[in-house]
Amino acid sequence: MDATIALAGNPNAGKTTLFNALTGARQHVGNYPGVTVEKKQGIYIHNNTEIQIVDLPGTYSLTAYSPEELVARDFLVNEKPRAIINIVDASNLERNLYLTVQFKEMGAPLCIALNMMDVAEKRGVEINIRQLSKLMETPVIPTVARTGRGKNELISQVIEMIQKPPDAPPLEISYGKDIDGALIEMEREIKRNHFLIETYPARWIALKYMEDDEQIKSLGEDADANFSALLEAIVKRIADHTMATLDCYPEALIADHRYGYIRSVIQQGIVKYNHDRNRLEISDKIDKVVTNRFAGPLIMVAIIFSLYHFTFTYSAIPGGWVEGVFGWLSGLVQANLADGLLKSMIISGVIDGVGGVMGFVPLIMFMFFGIALLEDSGYFARVAFMLDRIFRIFGLHGSSVMAYILSGGIAGGCAVPGVMATRTLKSPRERLATLLTAPFMSCGAKLPVFALLVAAFFADNEAAIMLLITLISWAGALLVAKFLRMTVIKGEATPFVMELPPYRLPTFKGLAIHTWERTWQYIKKAGTIILGISIILWAMMTFPGLPDAESQKYAKMRNELKAATLPAAIHEIDSIRDNSKRSAPALALQKQLNTVASREAEAALRHSLAGRIGTAMEPISRLAGFDWRTDIALLGGFAAKEVVVSTLGTAYSLGQVDPDQAGSLSEILAGSPGWSPLTALSLMIFTIFYAPCSVTVVIIIRESGSWKWGAFSMLFNTLLAFVLATAVYQVGTALGLMSG
Repeated sequence: MDATIALAGNPNAGKTTLFNALTGARQHVGNYPGVTVEKKQGIYIHNNTEIQIVDLPGTYSLTAYSPEELVARDFLVNEKPRAIINIVDASNLERNLYLTVQFKEMGAPLCIALNMMDVAEKRGVEINIRQLSKLMETPVIPTVARTGRGKNELISQVIEMIQKPPDAPPLEISYGKDIDGALIEMEREIKRNHFLIETYPARWIALKYMEDDEQIKSLGEDADANFSALLEAIVKRIADHTMATLDCYPEALIADHRYGYIRSVIQQGIVKYNHDRNRLEISDKIDKVVTNRFAGPLIMVAIIFSLYHFTFTYSAIPGGWVEGVFGWLSGLVQANLADGLLKSMIISGVIDGVGGVMGFVPLIMFMFFGIALLEDSGYFARVAFMLDRIFRIFGLHGSSVMAYILSGGIAGGCAVPGVMATRTLKSPRERLATLLTAPFMSCGAKLPVFALLVAAFFADNEAAIMLLITLISWAGALLVAKFLRMTVIKGEATPFVMELPPYRLPTFKGLAIHTWERTWQYIKKAGTIILGISIILWAMMTFPGLPDAESQKYAKMRNELKAATLPAAIHEIDSIRDNSKRSAPALALQKQLNTVASREAEAALRHSLAGRIGTAMEPISRLAGFDWRTDIALLGGFAAKEVVVSTLGTAYSLGQVDPDQAGSLSEILAGSPGWSPLTALSLMIFTIFYAPCSVTVVIIIRESGSWKWGAFSMLFNTLLAFVLATAVYQVGTALGLMSG
C-alpha cells in the first residue's frame, strides 16, 4: 500500500512539528519547481510499508494570493494525495477551521488533526471531539505534535481512509441569495462547456472566479478566453450589485459566510470553557511586557544582541577546528604536490577560496539554531506586530516585517524567500517598496563577510558590531523605502491585522532539524556555486601571467641574492624546511627570497585579468578605502556575497609565498597594509547596501513584473552603497577615527 498523504494547515499550528515527529531523519528538503517555496518530503514506515508524507507550506487560505497558497493548492489539485491531514490549532479553533472549510468545499479526502490539545486544556478549553467530527463530517483526532500524543491514532485513521476512501460530496455553503444564484448559473455553464472540470469541481471553479482568484482566471483564459470572459461578466454583475446594496465585494461576503458557517458549528456544543474567558493566559501576560510600546523594542534589541553574543562566543572553538582542517589540507598539498598551476588552483582556488567560506559553517549553524529557537517559540510574530507602527511611518505594511526577517533582518536569512514573501502584501506599492529594500538585510551570504571583518578588526566587540550592522541595515531599508514611497512609488499605507500565536517551548528535535536544513543549504552552496566561482576567479587572477621580461627581472634578482650568499646557506634552503634548524645566513637569504617572491606574486596578480579590472577601478574605489584586491572580491559578490570572502582568500593566498607565515584570512587582513578598522567598517557598509546577488535580482524582476526594477535595484543599490561607504571612510579619515 504505497500512498502519498499531505500535511496542511495554518502557520504556527504545529504542522512541521508533526511532520518531524512522523518522519524523523527520513526526510529531505528542496524547492518546488519555479518558486523558492520550501518543499519537505519524508517517509513514515507502517507495517513495513512506506507512506510518503508531504509537508505543504503553511497557509490560511486556498485562494492563491501568496506563493505558499499557490503551491499548497496546486499540489492538492495536481498530485491528488490519497489523504490530507489538516492540522488545526485546538486553542484557536474558529480561525483554523477556515482552511478546513475550503478543503471540504474542494472535496478533498480530509482528516483533522486537532493539535495543541495541551494548550487548549491549560486554557480551560474543552472540545467535544465526537460532535465536531459529526458536524464537519470528517474524522477528528486530538493530538499534541510536540510530544507525539495521538500520532498513532492519527496514522491509523489515515490508513483506514486510504483503504476505504470517503465518498462524501464536496461541502456546499450558502453565500446568500445573490451569490448562490450566480454560483448555480456559473456551475451549470461550466459543466455544459466542460470548462476545467477535468481538474477542478465545477462549483469550486465558480467560487474561485467569484473570489477573483488570479491563477484560476489565468488558467481559464488559456483554456477558453471567451467562456472565461462570460464568467467574469457574471461576477462583475454580482459585484456591482453587492457594492451598490451592501458596500462589499463578493470575496468579502464569501469569507463572512464561511466564518458564519464555522460559528454555527462551534455553537452546537463543540467548545466549553471551564474558566472565565477574560482571564489573561500565560501568552497574554508575556505579551503585556514583550509587545509593550516602550519595553518591547528594548527587549527585542537585547534578544538580538544576546543571539549574536551566543553565536560568536560558542562558535569560535569549532570554527577554529574547521580552519585547522583546511590549514592542514593546505600544508598537505603544499608538501606533496610539485609547484605549478594545479597546486596553485587547489591551494588558492579551492582550499583558501572555499575554505574561507566553510570556516564559517559553525557560526552559521549557531546563528540558525538561535533563529529557529525564536521562530518556533512564536517570538518572530511579536516582532512583526511591534514593528508595524514604525513601518507605517515609512509607508510600509506590517507584513513587510516578515519579508525583512526572512531576508536576514536577524542575520542569517536569505533575500530570495524574503522577496517572494512580499506576495502577501495586497498593495502593489507597498509590495514593490518592500521587495526593493528587503535585500538590504544581513542575509546568510553576507554573514561570512561581516564575521571575517569583525574577527579581524573588532574581536573585542563582536556582538555589539553585529547588532550595529543589523540596526544600520534596518534603518537604511526603512529610509530608502520612505524615499521610494515619497518619489517613484507614491500611495497610502494599508491597515495591518495579524494573529499572535501562543508561546511554545520548541522541541530539541525540531530545532535540530531546522538548524541542519539551513546549514546544509549553506554547505551545498559553498561546495557547488562558490567552488565554481572560486575556480573561475582563481583563473582570472592567474592568467595571463607575467610577461617574460618581468619574470626574467625577478629571476635575475633571485640569482643575484644567491650569488652573494655562501653555498652552504643555499644548500640549507634547498634541503632543510624547518627554520629552527637553519643557520642565520640561510634565514636571512630565505627572508630576502620571500620578499622578491611576494613582489613577483603581487605583480603577477596585478597583471592578471582580474588584477587589471581591479586596478582600473582603484582610483575611484580608493575614495571608500578599497584597494584593487577588494574591488575584485566585490565584483565576485555580484554573483553571491560569500564570494567576497572566497575571493579575498584566493587573492591573498596567491600573494602568500611563505607557508610558515600563513594564518587565517582575518589575521592576514589585520596585518596587511591598507587595511584598518575604518576600511573594514566602510566595506561592511558597502556590503550591506550594494546590489543584490544575481538570483535575487532575477526574483525581483519576476515578482515586480519588469526587468527595469531589477536593473534599478542593481544600479541604485550599488550607487547608494558607494556613496555611504565613501562618506564613512572620508569622514572617518578626516577625524582620524579607527585609522590604525
